[in-house]
Amino acid sequence: MRPALDLLNAVADLPQGPVVDLGCGDGALAQALAARFVGRDLVGVDASPAMLARAEGYTRLEQADIAHWKPAMPPALIFSNAALHWLPDHAALLPRLAGYLAPAGVLAVQMPRQFLSPSHRFLRDIAASMFPDRFDFASYHPPVAPAVDYHALLSPLGTVDAWETDYVQRLEPTEGIHPVRAFTASTAMRPIVEKLTEVELAAFQSAYDQALTAAYPLRPDGSVLFPFRRIFFTLKV
Repeated sequence: MRPALDLLNAVADLPQGPVVDLGCGDGALAQALAARFVGRDLVGVDASPAMLARAEGYTRLEQADIAHWKPAMPPALIFSNAALHWLPDHAALLPRLAGYLAPAGVLAVQMPRQFLSPSHRFLRDIAASMFPDRFDFASYHPPVAPAVDYHALLSPLGTVDAWETDYVQRLEPTEGIHPVRAFTASTAMRPIVEKLTEVELAAFQSAYDQALTAAYPLRPDGSVLFPFRRIFFTLKV
């Protein structure tokens, strides 16, 4: 939640128009957005019907794939927290989103940029080493670029502020597995898990835990201090 609030705090004055929570998920940010932009139409957009069914606090909800979404009217703010890294071709996507904004509107984005860190790099390295018939990451490119690249991409469109921050998280002890594996299991690890048998998965998890223990040592209480990098940018058109 803290990265989203840090992004929200970076949004300055807005013109007239609705506020769009793009990739709203279950509506975790609806209350914060509504409190910040009192009286505005607040639109939650997500591709998942299950997530939208749980989302509350919006003026209206739209089920849509972000890759094809287009607003009904120009938004004052398109706010996207931890969603756009799932989409390819940011060089085309972000200018398109910016083009939907009302004059003086703002595009505000936060994405994880952890893909070259040990927690994520080990997943690719171990999978390719153990199962080369199914995994080849030789041409892998992280889906999220450095902040300077987004600044260069968006600065012709308006005023840009871009930065990166490492958030040091304390991960609680987890029974039988490394806390970082518990953290990545439902996100970064998922595409690999889907291609493994039960026996293969057990071997992979053991190797991953061993590598994680070296990179992220357990503290005396079994917890781990886990640096996680996130990228932020705002564009005022």
